[in-house]
Amino acid sequence: MKKITIILAVFYLPLLVAAGERQQALVASADSAYREKLYTRAIDKYESVIMQGYESAALYYNLGNAYFNINDLPAAILNYERAKVLDPRDEDIAFNLRIANSMITDKIEPVPEIFYIRWWKSLRNSFNLHTWTITSISLFIFLLVCIGTFVLSRRLPLRKTAFWTGLIILLFSAAAFSMASTKFTIQHDHLEAIVFEPTITVKSSPSETGKDLFVIHEGTKVFIMDEINNWCNIRIANGSEGWMPIGSLKRI
Repeated sequence: MKKITIILAVFYLPLLVAAGERQQALVASADSAYREKLYTRAIDKYESVIMQGYESAALYYNLGNAYFNINDLPAAILNYERAKVLDPRDEDIAFNLRIANSMITDKIEPVPEIFYIRWWKSLRNSFNLHTWTITSISLFIFLLVCIGTFVLSRRLPLRKTAFWTGLIILLFSAAAFSMASTKFTIQHDHLEAIVFEPTITVKSSPSETGKDLFVIHEGTKVFIMDEINNWCNIRIANGSEGWMPIGSLKRI
């Protein structure tokens, strides 16, 4: 088994290194095209890198900038949002996303939320999935240490300290796990999307014969709640809900 592993490593490692070098060369070429204001060429190269399975906040950010410079606002917003998922604390990404959103047709006021729900969502969105996962795992390990100390120690002061510390860590651990779980569900199932149709009428049911509810335009961000055949049930920031064709959206 060890010999097989070594042979596979020797065979595939150069291929992986070569693939990584090709990706880096392609990104460098795309960056060069962007600096020369050859935005369409830069877009093709950035998209090619992404199609190969490579992604990063910087890559999506640069791709968003390239789309922005050719006035493709839906694609720019989509890629800024993807960059924000990977690096939610980057100020440049947030700034450019605000600029792009200010230029689309729909100016939707978000539905007011209770302060603690707003605070909870703000905290959750302040860090990416990787950070919340590491945090929840780390807190769980500390919790196990506290439990072990409480069970095994014979010193009463140490047992008390371990008990109360463990209780506090349990609460933080549960919160971190909830954050990580929610982020994972949203990202894994791609529940957020951007409208790519210039104008789309949202229906009361998953059918063209459904009642017209409201109209939204390209660049608007929606949350996908359900899917039936080629239709999805969406909610926009002001709380309005309805059905629209899946083909009108691109998932973040």
